[in-house]
Amino acid sequence: MSLLRGMATVGGLTAVSRIAGFARDILTASLLGAGPMADAFVIAVKLPNLARRLFADGAFMVTFVPQYAAERGERGRAAALAFAGEVLAALLAVLIPLTLLALLAMPAILAVIAPGFVADPVRQALALDYARLAFPYLLLMSVSALLGGVLNAQERLAPFAAAPILFNLVLIAALLFGTRLAGSPGRALAIGVTLSGIVQLAWLALACRRHGVPVRLMPPRIGPRLRRLVVLMGPGAIGTGITQIQMVLNTLIASFLPAGAVSALYYADRLTQLPLGIVGIALGTALLPTLTRLLVEDRPEDVAATQSRAIEVGLLLGLPAAAGLILLAGPIVHGLFERGAFGPEQTVAVAGALAAYAAGIPAYILIRVFSTLCFARLDTATPMRTALVATILAVAGAVLLMRPLGHVGIALATAVSAWVNAGLLARSLRRRGALPVDAGLRRRGGRIALAALGMAAGLLLARQGMAATGGAALAALIAGGAALYAALCLALGAVDRGGLARFRRRKHLPG
Repeated sequence: MSLLRGMATVGGLTAVSRIAGFARDILTASLLGAGPMADAFVIAVKLPNLARRLFADGAFMVTFVPQYAAERGERGRAAALAFAGEVLAALLAVLIPLTLLALLAMPAILAVIAPGFVADPVRQALALDYARLAFPYLLLMSVSALLGGVLNAQERLAPFAAAPILFNLVLIAALLFGTRLAGSPGRALAIGVTLSGIVQLAWLALACRRHGVPVRLMPPRIGPRLRRLVVLMGPGAIGTGITQIQMVLNTLIASFLPAGAVSALYYADRLTQLPLGIVGIALGTALLPTLTRLLVEDRPEDVAATQSRAIEVGLLLGLPAAAGLILLAGPIVHGLFERGAFGPEQTVAVAGALAAYAAGIPAYILIRVFSTLCFARLDTATPMRTALVATILAVAGAVLLMRPLGHVGIALATAVSAWVNAGLLARSLRRRGALPVDAGLRRRGGRIALAALGMAAGLLLARQGMAATGGAALAALIAGGAALYAALCLALGAVDRGGLARFRRRKHLPG
């Protein structure tokens, strides 16, 4: 119940954030289209966003939360907050000079992450301007991640999960009200990225104070706790950030394709982030503190049940999401983005990439779950090793498929590598006896897949029988597919009705 309540909290807030993100992307597509300005903005925010996801939201969170929780359990809240203050001092000591250095070296950095822009002076100049305006976001969000980690360790999941909503709202305001002041929509967005970091940091600082866990800057001291955090973070950054690493590599490869390829992959990735955020991120965020507590308390049966439910929920929500996005990619992109500077040609380009990315959605979710099973045991090396194998496969596949399939080949290679990564993680966990599967997952796993196949067949037949795929028709298809899937799950016994009933009765109780 704790896992489901935590997932409901994080997933619900993430859904709101993704909806706000879609509104932002629709506005962005309308003003920037899928051309040079959009490509430049995507490249500009790629580096600070990658670093934030690798270290702040990813490796830092999955290593800091268990250590903070252990410190609090052994020595009390004051000692845990002192540890957080030491980590804050270390973060600032590293990130302030790093930010200044990156601003000075930005031309060289852009030449590495988007070498194809060198031959395009327009895109290169725009990307350099936007990157310098947006890069301070990394520093701001790294400190925000520390505050969010303290809150998550206290099982106060809502404030950090709500912070991305503020990011999207600030960027929407920047586009609506700041374009004239900034000189262009692209510049307004880049400035808005840094402003959003300031807003999110203030929000989380207030939340920490409200919940009685204010983090104060401590004198910098490199002790055993900080050294252990750094050692674990290295491999953890690769394990948690494989999707972001591959998106940067995809951008690098796509920069050699005609203009529009980079932004087509970006818009497609944004759409796949909806189910990944609601399901994958919510599962990982809620699972980590719950599983860590059960492992510390040495409750193997509850560990097995919690892990099995996480996998089950991931499949239950991930499989139909993948099927729906693959079959309805064209109508979805048309309905969301095709207006203003975004025309039919861009719709076809983004829809192809979306269908390819969507094929890997269940794998991305399982990677998140399996990696969290490792992180709760303070094992950051295994996700790193499997991620490296998957990344090599993704890059090789992208290079091979880019010529015959263009940017769609890049997306397809990424999806295939995700399945390889998930399979390698599962095999490693099973070999160590860290992936026990209970009777409920064995009984319902195949039935979930069968229900998703039935929903896909129904969507395919319904779409062929519809003369139009406009907004109303698309909404009817999505609603009908969801209703069919729910009915099939109930009919086939793919869901635990007793567990759902207990969750409904207890979901309003404190975690």
